[in-house]
Amino acid sequence: MSANSHSRRQHAGDVLTSRPVQAGTLALIDVAPLRSNDPQARAAVAEQIRAACVDNGFFVICNHGISEHLQQQLFTQAADLFALPDAEKRLLDKSLSAANRGYEALGNQQLQPGSLPDLKEGYYMGRDLAADHPQVMAGKFNHGPNVWPAQLPQFRPLMESYLQQITELAELLMRGLALSLNLPENHFDDFCHEPLTTLRLLHYPPQPVDAAANQRGAGAHTDFGGLTLLLQDAVGGLQVWSEADQCWLDIAPQAGTYIINIGDMFARWTNDLYRSTLHRVINRSGRERYSIPFFYSGNADHRVECLPGCCDSGETPRYAATTVEQHYREMYRRTYSAQPPASPPSGRQATTEVH
Repeated sequence: MSANSHSRRQHAGDVLTSRPVQAGTLALIDVAPLRSNDPQARAAVAEQIRAACVDNGFFVICNHGISEHLQQQLFTQAADLFALPDAEKRLLDKSLSAANRGYEALGNQQLQPGSLPDLKEGYYMGRDLAADHPQVMAGKFNHGPNVWPAQLPQFRPLMESYLQQITELAELLMRGLALSLNLPENHFDDFCHEPLTTLRLLHYPPQPVDAAANQRGAGAHTDFGGLTLLLQDAVGGLQVWSEADQCWLDIAPQAGTYIINIGDMFARWTNDLYRSTLHRVINRSGRERYSIPFFYSGNADHRVECLPGCCDSGETPRYAATTVEQHYREMYRRTYSAQPPASPPSGRQATTEVH
């Protein structure tokens, strides 16, 4: 996370609770033309992506190719999972996984310093790698096998199908992002090879009417990595900080769409031309809220340094070259004041990426 990210988060914790919340809209981009044979059509989509990323790094996509029926099946499985007895969920706890996979209990995270624990519970999955896979044997960050709830027989095949489809969609968006930066469409192909990914199921109980002012579903934060693809239900609660208006914007759900935002690593990659923006969740609906973010961070060994065109006018790069894995480890060190070992004794690895 950059120094700017830290200052924005501190600002959020200090003053934003007294600012008004306004209804906000994000750019809606039809990404179907990214699959077309027409280079002009692909370039037109890339222009829209660039405008959104320079503005605040958030946009909404439609015609993405993932069926709304599948999306609704995911929410059904999420509701069934979180409805399991606490004792059964604890047997799936991610503290038992060396790859940070499985269940995270309500109140286990505190995303915003100075706030009370977040009012949410979660479930983590990712690229499913056996214990003897070379990347797992090498101790690569957050690489390993998933944890599957045996009580829900449809859970694993559904999530595996979705992981494949959402990964392919992320790869398509990376091609659009390459074009948006005036790079060849295949510029990020090596980055997309054997990517570090995290799929999360999240459950937000209703915010209690007597909740403290500094307790939220998810406190103000920016995402660590490359690209986030968020599927949210109809309940709402996501808020994005507007620097221009100095207030939070309520982002209303749009059925079947994905909210896309870039993270700190991608902002670093572009020398902060593209923005990683603060966001949070407050569920004041009185209903249960479910969301399903997918974090796409690329190959752990991929080199991240200022991209061509982002520093070509004589501007000095703001960040030293790094790798995806080094970036993640540094973000964890800064956030938690202790570098996690390659193989934690308890298997527990923290995270701040959430929606």
